[in-house]
Amino acid sequence: MADEIREAQPKATTTGAVIAEEAMVKQVTLWSDAYQRFKRNRLAMLGLAIVLVVILVAILAEAIAPYDPLAIDSRTMVENSLLSPSIKHFMGTDILGRDVFSRVVFGSRVSLEVGVIAVSIMIVLGLIAGAIAGYYGGIWDSIIMRFADVFFAFPYILGAIVLITVLGYGLRNVFIAIGILGWPFIARVFRSTVLSVKENEFVEAARALGAGDFRIITRHILPNAVAPVIVYGTMSVGGAVITEAALSFLGIGVQPPTPAWGYMLAESRTYIFTAPWLMFFPGLAIVIAVLGFVLLGDGLRDALDPRLRE
Repeated sequence: MADEIREAQPKATTTGAVIAEEAMVKQVTLWSDAYQRFKRNRLAMLGLAIVLVVILVAILAEAIAPYDPLAIDSRTMVENSLLSPSIKHFMGTDILGRDVFSRVVFGSRVSLEVGVIAVSIMIVLGLIAGAIAGYYGGIWDSIIMRFADVFFAFPYILGAIVLITVLGYGLRNVFIAIGILGWPFIARVFRSTVLSVKENEFVEAARALGAGDFRIITRHILPNAVAPVIVYGTMSVGGAVITEAALSFLGIGVQPPTPAWGYMLAESRTYIFTAPWLMFFPGLAIVIAVLGFVLLGDGLRDALDPRLRE
């Protein structure tokens, strides 16, 4: 009897270990697995760090900037005009004697605001259109996708110029134009994901239990199909920053005296050889911000793509 008990103990221990291991495996969800793989991606973590720095700079602009980015002192403007970078002015001054570093810091607010709001508009419109097209299909799919093809037919910048010309200049109309022009990309990505998710058994089970279309889309399809949209939306923030800079550079985006990186580049064209810092620092800020969002989006793609799992 004692020998049987001793023989049963290792088996019980082994069985308990297997059950505990299976329980740990079951606890690994899509998002927890994506988080663990995201942490192991060094470039993704670098992108996240850059994005967090840009956000903090935009939030704490008043505390970081040593000077008022809009203040012009006519008494000292001549002697402070086009000063090269120094301890007093880290990035030099512009033609009006304004501190370039302070203007670059406050310009992060404009770029971040345009990027986040424009992409939010883009995602909301794209999710609605993609969900209807992918879930219902048929005539709705044809109408929405042909309407999206009309937007694809126009160059992005040219379409933004036309919309802003119609809506009028200003910061609000910039992110409205970018958001309206960008929804077809989100709609197409989300539609393709909905087409594959809606054929799963859990969707059929929800429909058999009497769940309505709205509940099925929002509670069952959306959580399982939103991962590609998160990736594309993150990368689109960087694209929106570049678009805003291009529009401001052309003079139809953010209007002076609001500090914007694109408009600062446009102002520095005349002084590219005499005062190169006027173009270098705003351009460097655009490159760093866009690089951060691209690296972050690329890392999210690698973490959320099930085909890349080991």
